[in-house]
Amino acid sequence: MAETVEDLTIHYEEDGVVIVKELDKAILSKGAWATVMFRYQQWEKGKKEYGPDRYTIRRYRKLQGEYRAQGKFNISSADQAGKIIKVLQDWTMTES
Repeated sequence: MAETVEDLTIHYEEDGVVIVKELDKAILSKGAWATVMFRYQQWEKGKKEYGPDRYTIRRYRKLQGEYRAQGKFNISSADQAGKIIKVLQDWTMTES
């Protein structure tokens, strides 16, 4: 587990193969509860290549000096990401 928000990752290897390749991350909030968004690719064993970019938002809670995963939301496609962006823009643009 990670001691700092900056150390959090979704990079995952199995038998020397990178199964989840983290491409980027954005720290959305820090503190006892942290929220981090990741952009990543997943290894597709049958195709022997990485799939398309994917996105996930993860929540972590710091307990006993280490961040532990508490929840996640996976964005299934670039199309879904675009829809989420549009809704959030609409909602935040109408606020006064």
